[in-house]
Amino acid sequence: MLALYNHAYELAHQRSESSFARMGKMIMDFQSPMKKLAEEFIPFESCVSTALFSLLHLYPRRNYNAAQWRAQEMLSLVTKPTVLLNPAQSETMRCEYLPLDTIERWIIIGYMVCPTLLQSNERNHGLWRPALQNSYCITLFRDEVLMFHKYIEFFFDSIKGFGKRVAEVKESANLALQNAVGLHRERRKYLRSALLELIQILSDQPGLLGPKALYVLMGFSFARDEILWLVRHTEHLHPKMKKGAELNDPQLPELLFYIEELRALVKKYYQVLQQYYVQYLNGYDAIVLNNLVKNLPLCPEDESIILSSFVQQMESLNLKEIQGGQVPDFAGFRLDWFRLQALTSISKATLVLHENGELARTLNTIIFHTMMVDSVDQLLFETSDLSIFCHHSRLFENAFERSLAHPTQARFAIAFPLICTHFINCTHDVCPEEKYHIGERSLSVTNAFLDRLAKEIKDIVTKICSEQCNLSDQLLPKNAVPALVKMEITKLKEKDQQKILKDLPAEVTPGKESFRKTREALTGMDKLHMLLTELCTGINHSAKIVVWEHVFSPKEYLLQHLEARFSKALVGMMMYNPNTNEIAKPTELITSVKTYMHVLQGIENYVHVDIPRVFNNVLLQQTQQTDSHGEKTITMLYTNWYLEVFLRRVTSSQICYSPFQKAFLTLHPDPQLPFAAEEYTDISELRALAELTGAYGMKFLHESLMWHIASQIGELKKLVSENKDILLKLRVSFDRPDMMLQLSNQLRFENLLTRLNIIGVILAFSSLTQEALTDVISQRVPFLFASIVDFRDHVKAGGQDAVVVDVLSSSIGLSCNVDPALVNALRAEREIVPEKDYETCCLLMVFIAVSLRTLVKNEMTVYSPTHEAHPNNCHCYAKAINAMAGALFQLHGKEDVEERLQEFLALASSSLLTLTQETDKQVPPKAKDSVYLLLDHIVKESPFLTQDLLESCFPYALLRNSFHTVLKRDVPAKH
Repeated sequence: MLALYNHAYELAHQRSESSFARMGKMIMDFQSPMKKLAEEFIPFESCVSTALFSLLHLYPRRNYNAAQWRAQEMLSLVTKPTVLLNPAQSETMRCEYLPLDTIERWIIIGYMVCPTLLQSNERNHGLWRPALQNSYCITLFRDEVLMFHKYIEFFFDSIKGFGKRVAEVKESANLALQNAVGLHRERRKYLRSALLELIQILSDQPGLLGPKALYVLMGFSFARDEILWLVRHTEHLHPKMKKGAELNDPQLPELLFYIEELRALVKKYYQVLQQYYVQYLNGYDAIVLNNLVKNLPLCPEDESIILSSFVQQMESLNLKEIQGGQVPDFAGFRLDWFRLQALTSISKATLVLHENGELARTLNTIIFHTMMVDSVDQLLFETSDLSIFCHHSRLFENAFERSLAHPTQARFAIAFPLICTHFINCTHDVCPEEKYHIGERSLSVTNAFLDRLAKEIKDIVTKICSEQCNLSDQLLPKNAVPALVKMEITKLKEKDQQKILKDLPAEVTPGKESFRKTREALTGMDKLHMLLTELCTGINHSAKIVVWEHVFSPKEYLLQHLEARFSKALVGMMMYNPNTNEIAKPTELITSVKTYMHVLQGIENYVHVDIPRVFNNVLLQQTQQTDSHGEKTITMLYTNWYLEVFLRRVTSSQICYSPFQKAFLTLHPDPQLPFAAEEYTDISELRALAELTGAYGMKFLHESLMWHIASQIGELKKLVSENKDILLKLRVSFDRPDMMLQLSNQLRFENLLTRLNIIGVILAFSSLTQEALTDVISQRVPFLFASIVDFRDHVKAGGQDAVVVDVLSSSIGLSCNVDPALVNALRAEREIVPEKDYETCCLLMVFIAVSLRTLVKNEMTVYSPTHEAHPNNCHCYAKAINAMAGALFQLHGKEDVEERLQEFLALASSSLLTLTQETDKQVPPKAKDSVYLLLDHIVKESPFLTQDLLESCFPYALLRNSFHTVLKRDVPAKH
């Protein structure tokens, strides 16, 4: 690279770069860097030797194996209850939590730059050999490591007389490969139990944080050492290791979680540490140091001033200031300690520090105590920072995925997003521009982990819900049929029983899944609930996670996933198939929905989340046409199905509306009909539909029905326009039966009656849905319902504006004289010229009036007393005529609805009375009587017509005879 740069420089400036020769010489000199470094460190061997020998009392103790830790009961607070409140002390306080990998790096690199030390003193091997046997790589910087065994072998081979050392290195490398993995695995196993004990005791008695703070820092340091060792060796496998399977630690998340839990305890009870150590400095350290200073034989002026300032500063500490939030700054105090060490370390110093060991140890302990007051965050960074995972993302993510798959580790998965808060600590002052990239990475990883954790919970909840829905389906009435059939066939002969039993589906007994011989045998549902408990415990651990000044709420991730899944499940449980037009019955759907909601409510037992918020958001969206993601909702799908599938089949199939049963009935089975009409329109189904879609959804359904009616009325107006001249004559000929009959024969009524039938069927279905909505609202919000009913009655009684009240009443399903939704739909379809449209509406009523007599030609007109209906649904004309008249004439605002209906009644009566003069051969009597009943039905349905008015136009005796004939004829059919 340097040569290329120099060549480019020559081409640009016609001369060589001035520093190229010097830089090239330096690179050539350092082609074998260790050899050059060893030469340059020869003058400093004594200093390096002294520094390394200072580790002789520390490193062997820090390098204990798990058995030695267990024998000494390391980090345990309860082994000696009598000294539980005594402060943890050490002569080398700050060395107790010094990172082990740092010590080993000092040892290995120290002896590499000063290799002759290994030949001069056997004591060096007490450091050198254990360090070589503990691992096979050391960290240089972040994720850069040195596989030091081969490197040292190559270097020692170039030195004369180091053949024995080379053999030692090879032997140590083999021992490291054989023993190091197991050694560190056992350490991690011990640390998991030790940290858990610390967490449990300190959570219960946080006051022990003060005297036992050193144990906490040691626990942090030991655990961090083992994690860094595992990360380093997993990412850089030795060539002799096969796939590194022995390095996989499925319980790593537990150790990470305990570190985070202990860190949270220290931060939570930060003031406990401050108050304890302020009192310690003021009440003990100041006195001890003052006595030591007084007993010093010789103390120069500069040193005396520094020592006196130490005592004065500690004596001036006040606990009330700490409690008031004023934290003293000991940065100057610690800087003075460095100055004192420098002054007492020069060759001609009067006060020599190493000759006053007690003073040095005391001040070293005091420095630790000051850091516990104002630098706890720095201590946490030194001992428990895990930002190294920022540079080992693959290992980090794999460990997270394994924790989700491992049932005993699932609750500890929350540790991974918590560790992402450490990432920003790995930024380097020399490279400030990387802070943004590392910050962005920490945010993206945290988001990914929380999203994945919430998704895992959502998937488990989905499996539980599916199973619970299957169990609830077993309780549906339709599934009781096989059991009932078996009860009936017991009365038959044995041969016949066997034939029928073969064709029956397998009987499933509800509750059978709960039978078990022992609790130890876990079912699939048991395992799912256990895993759900573990994951929910994890996500419930932290209310918020702050990463790079961004706040993450784990529970919000869960709520979002549950909302999305619940919304998708609602539509999925409808089982709508657009190819076959099959759809779940509303009662079955609401059973599944309630089961799903019951499972979701159970999540509140594990996580402090607002599940009703999920229900409100999702179910409210389902009352609209589309949800927040633009997907079709229950309301939209059911509305389309009833309009485009069901009602179309009513007008073309053997389906009849029965006012008596308040449902549509399939009169004759039809193999081409994919459903039974009564199974989708009886009162229980429509109540379930109203409960699912709510008032908003039923309003949308009602408005959609009215829009279809408005389009049919538009087509009827076109028919009127085509026959306008004849209808005008008919309108003024109601008192001339012969003329009416002559003019009527010139008209074609098939299209008119078909569209009128469609309108009537739609209105009949609309009345059922509105009645179901009324039932649901009166039960769910009785006070609001009663208030609206009372308001409607009083406003109408007082003569106030009834239009607004009708809109309010219609919104809860109450019937109105004029449907406001139909008026609004017609207003959008209304022609531009009001007078012309008004005349068309009048002629439309004439057209309908004279068309009724043609119904006698249809055998399906015969009235069925059992259903209180005509099989061809012509009884729905009553609803159509009254609704159309009310809406059309109110729309024009002439307040003449009653007059127009009276005109209609006069025309219809006159037209029907002509049937009595016709012979029986021309008109079947059974149809004629049924048509007379239709006229009576129109008056009963109308809020504008009365029976007196009917009797003035049509003889009541004729109606009475018609009722008698129809009922009498139907009696034999029943027997």
